[in-house]
Amino acid sequence: MARPKEFDPHAALKVAMETFRRRGYEGTSVQDLVDALGINRSSMYAAFGSKHDLYLKALERYSTDEKAKAENDLAGDGPALPALRAFLLSYVDAALTDPERNGCLVTHGVMERVPCDPEATARLRAALRGMEDAYAALLLRARANGELAPGTDVKSVARFLVTFTQGLRVMEKTADREYLIEAVDQALSVFRGKSADAADSGGDGATPDERADG
Repeated sequence: MARPKEFDPHAALKVAMETFRRRGYEGTSVQDLVDALGINRSSMYAAFGSKHDLYLKALERYSTDEKAKAENDLAGDGPALPALRAFLLSYVDAALTDPERNGCLVTHGVMERVPCDPEATARLRAALRGMEDAYAALLLRARANGELAPGTDVKSVARFLVTFTQGLRVMEKTADREYLIEAVDQALSVFRGKSADAADSGGDGATPDERADG
């Protein structure tokens, strides 16, 4: 007699995460989760708690995965800005290959659960801080490589990138590839412009008059 398939909570959490990503929190019923997980309600409650408990766990899993992807894709010793462009375009490619364009669980959560859900809000803010940290690490490398002006405020630029990325994830649901690539390149042109300005001024962030006075 065949043994019943063993319940895998890690695989089940991924299924729940994708269900919330497709439907949103309010749009996902307990029955939707039960059907997706292939277990009964009592088993779901025993494994994960309530729908809200499961949503919080799904957010944590998704945020951890996204931060790991960012840290992996943005790591290295080579030129930083091309790595940043490739990273942003990886989101575009993923969105455009998804027939339903389900988007980002964090982006959906920010629009749907903040500030009415304090526990979700805390996790969503932590997720965005994680992305900010990954961007900041890349930007420090870019500044050290001379790809950014020496005086560039890395923290402010990292926050801009978090904000831009969230906007990009929203626009992925409706815009075409050309539109999204143009948006990415326009955002990055700001950084390239800063680098060019630094080079024109001698690479030290000073104006020609300041260098002449020195």
